[in-house]
Order: sequence, then C-alpha cells, then structure tokens
Amino acid sequence: MVANIISGKEIAKSIREEIKVKVDELKEKGITPGLAVVLVGEDPASQVYVRAKGKACDKLGIYSETTTLPAETGEDELLKLIEKLNADEKIHGILVQLPLPKHINETKVLMAIDPDKDVDGFHPVNVGRMLVGDECFLPCTPHGVQELLIRSGNDPEGKHVVVVGRSNIVGKPVAGILMQKKDGANATVTIAHSRTKNLTELTKCADIIVAAIGKPEFIKADMVKEGVVIIDVGVNQVGETPEGKRILKGDVDFEGVKEKASAITPVPGGVGPMTITMLMQNTVKSAQQKLGGA
Repeated sequence: MVANIISGKEIAKSIREEIKVKVDELKEKGITPGLAVVLVGEDPASQVYVRAKGKACDKLGIYSETTTLPAETGEDELLKLIEKLNADEKIHGILVQLPLPKHINETKVLMAIDPDKDVDGFHPVNVGRMLVGDECFLPCTPHGVQELLIRSGNDPEGKHVVVVGRSNIVGKPVAGILMQKKDGANATVTIAHSRTKNLTELTKCADIIVAAIGKPEFIKADMVKEGVVIIDVGVNQVGETPEGKRILKGDVDFEGVKEKASAITPVPGGVGPMTITMLMQNTVKSAQQKLGGA
C-alpha cells in the first residue's frame, strides 16, 4: 500500500475560492471584512507569517492592517492598542502574533481581545464555546486538520483518533473539535503525550493519527497499523540546504509511514496552508455575524 497524499495546498485553494464568494457577497451589502494583525518585536518566523496573512487578505479582497511595534513596547501600550481595535467598526478580526516578548503577559493580552473578534480562537470564552459545542471561532490549525480529514474523504465519524500532543494551540483543541456531536466529528478521541506509557500500543490502535508533538520524525512505521490516516502538524527545521533554504520535517517519518498509511499529509504543503485559510474564514464569519446583528 502506498498512501494517498492529502494536499493542503489544493484543499486550501478550494476553500479560499468559497471564501472569495462570501467576501464579494458581503461587499455587495456594504461590508468589507477587516483583519488587524499586531506584531511585537522582530521574530523572523513571525514576520514571515504576518506577511503571508497580509497577502492572503489582498488576494481575497479582505481589508487588512498590520501594526508592528518594537520589542521593548510596554504591556499597557499593547493593551491600549487592542482596546482601540476592539472598538474599530471596520475591524472584524484581531490577531496578536505569538510569541510575545517575555515582559508581556500573553494570557492578559489574549484575554483583552473581544471574543467576537478573536479570529484565532484562543480566548477562553471561545475555547469554552468550542468544548460545549456552541457556535464560535474554531482555532485555525485544529479546524484546518478537521477540514483536511473531511475534504479528503476521511470523515472522522466513528473512527478512533489518537492525537499525539496536548498543547493549547493544537492537541487539546483538535481533540475537542473531533469529539463533538456534530457532522465532521463524532470521533472517539485519545490524547497521548510525552508522559504516555506504551504509546505505540495506542498509536497502533488508531484509525487516524494527528501528530503534533514537535519532534522530527517521531512517529515511525512500526508505530502505526496498515491503512491508518496520518495528519502531520509538525514543522521542525532540521537543517539548511547549501543554498540556505530551510529543511523541514514533520513529526512523522514520512518515507517509512507512507508505505503503511492509506492517506498522509506532507510537510511542507499539508496542514500549513490550511492555518491561514481558516483565519481568513473566521474573519469573514465575524463580518457575516456583524451583518446579521446589524
């Protein structure tokens, strides 16, 4: 068996086409969806992400503004900016790029964002809504994982999903999303992590594995069963080419596991393209909600 490659690029492209239609419909009704991105400091990876978000907005016709603040910016100044964006009528989504400099309390900053503009889905109000199954902004990477499964014909309903990793950004929310009593969910979910004993026993029982542990090529072929579906969230830089290009590996030994899996996401080109796409979708959803409540 050689696995089907689940292309995040292709699936993200088709979702962006759907988003563009919604943006055009909103504009006909006098609303342009707006996203504000705040970047504090000069972290190179963060700068790349922020530029990519701006480009995605431009292509879809979403208004975007990026505020770049120096690394020494005080917490109070950042909180005042968020307060201003919360009140700004033309902004429907606010994203503060993480990580923040160490002197700024990330939790305090995320709590300051209006939950109805929290298009990253990290505010505790949205996390709570997600877990009880209420309508909310789903966090972008976990929601992207769900969309990859559904749109590649690997509906998680009734399947045993093993999530390897328990971060607040991926592991916990993806488990929360896939266990819901909803279409595209209804999975039996096990969360495994660095302290799990007999991890291989669990992963070998999995119909679907979501790997989000942050260790390159951690999941090996002898840890999975024939026909498993693999969603690899890991992005680990393991070196550079002679030309200075980053060499990236996922959390799964792609070459070994693809011989046993029925479907697998590559790294790069799997989950990555979905994250920004789901951010765009949440921004448009926020604008639609404003129109509905206007």
